[in-house]
Amino acid sequence: MHKCSSMKTDSAIGKWFVFGIVGVGIFMSTLDGSIVNIALPSILKSYGVSLSTIRWVPLVYLLTISCLLLSFGRFSDMIGRRRVYTRGLFVFSLGSLLCGLAGSAGVLITARSLQGMGAAMIMSCTPALIADNFPPEERGMAMGMIGAVVASGLTVGPALGGLILEHFSWHWIFFINLPVGLGAIIAANRVLKESQASGPRESFDWIGALLLALVFGSFTLAISMGKEMGWTSVPIVGLIAAFAVGAVFFIFVEVKAPHPLVDLELFRIRLFACALCAAVTLFISLFCLIFLMPFYLKYPGGFSDAGAGGMLVVPFLFMLVGAPLFGAMSDRLGSRLLCTLGMLMLSASFFSFMFMEPTTDIFPIFWRLALAGFGTSLFTSPNNAAAITAVPVNRRGIASALIATARNMGMVMGIAMASTVFTAVYVSIYPGATLDSYSAEHMEGFMAAFHQAMMCGGFAALTGAVLAALRGKGTVSEE
Repeated sequence: MHKCSSMKTDSAIGKWFVFGIVGVGIFMSTLDGSIVNIALPSILKSYGVSLSTIRWVPLVYLLTISCLLLSFGRFSDMIGRRRVYTRGLFVFSLGSLLCGLAGSAGVLITARSLQGMGAAMIMSCTPALIADNFPPEERGMAMGMIGAVVASGLTVGPALGGLILEHFSWHWIFFINLPVGLGAIIAANRVLKESQASGPRESFDWIGALLLALVFGSFTLAISMGKEMGWTSVPIVGLIAAFAVGAVFFIFVEVKAPHPLVDLELFRIRLFACALCAAVTLFISLFCLIFLMPFYLKYPGGFSDAGAGGMLVVPFLFMLVGAPLFGAMSDRLGSRLLCTLGMLMLSASFFSFMFMEPTTDIFPIFWRLALAGFGTSLFTSPNNAAAITAVPVNRRGIASALIATARNMGMVMGIAMASTVFTAVYVSIYPGATLDSYSAEHMEGFMAAFHQAMMCGGFAALTGAVLAALRGKGTVSEE
């Protein structure tokens, strides 16, 4: 048994110090997932490599996080969250330094993988550290505020990256992490208290960890490269087969393991299982929108780069404002109603996009994006708080990692779904056409493809609403 209650801080002020330290870590890891994209053209030019090579700079970060999240979540339950979190800050900062110093694309991609390892260590502990240090009646509010921090990282990343590139070289998008990371490491070692284990230490499930890396690695690669290489191509079929076989073997190993990496009994908890699956559908929908909206705004919409960037901030601003509010509300009302309403609002936003035509008028786009952001904030904070509270205290580390993994998988699946549906419809109307060659004559086909992708996103959100409604009753503290 783990006695994680020792993680509690000694005063009401102490928990907010913990929140600040945890917030810095999750902000940095989220920021680095979004800030690097705007620098890709500069990095490509700097190294003189192809687009197929440079795409690994963002992809390897996501891939590493996906493969390692659950392993580090389990480690945090075994050896303590403080230890995993502080070492995660160090690994992330070291990776940032090596990224900034990279002399070739290969070194940069390797360093990004190290950075992703640190981010996985940070992300795997975040919800558990919050749950350990805040009482049940404040947990929803605290989770909501962490949700606001995540939204801030997603919002600030592109703008901050553009500002840095305007005055400095692309290397500085990585160097800026160093002073922040160093300060967070010092503060974490002074403020965070370690969880204590009693009785014999459980062994780590290395076979399960390797199988899980195979499962998530093959899944992420297949989803990310399927459209480009062809879903029936030998490499993609091989990756899908590796995913399926690996998943079957993983379940078999986990059922037999004395101390499994993922306690499959957690999925017998209806609230936790429904919350996790609903989170996947949310991020499928949200990243379908995030992926396609820049193309809509730039091509049929005719927005400038600055104007498109400003519009894309809208949903994240509503997430930033709404997350703490709805998190606190869930402490009193419970999660089921709020999460269901949030997913219904998100689906309404998607279905409304199906009836939108090309326009330069800001308001029709603004209210739809605002509705998507509002619905997302109404769902995420109550959902995370309910999920982490539903599991035993000594399984919060792995539960935190499962929540983060659900988010990552939803992001990858959302982008893949959006690109696959859009391309299939667009090419069926204009055979051989690509967005690189878009012209005004292609507007009708573009909108047909856009509407179909939005419909798919809307149905994904509706599925999430059903899952949210099936989770059961009760306030967060009771659930």
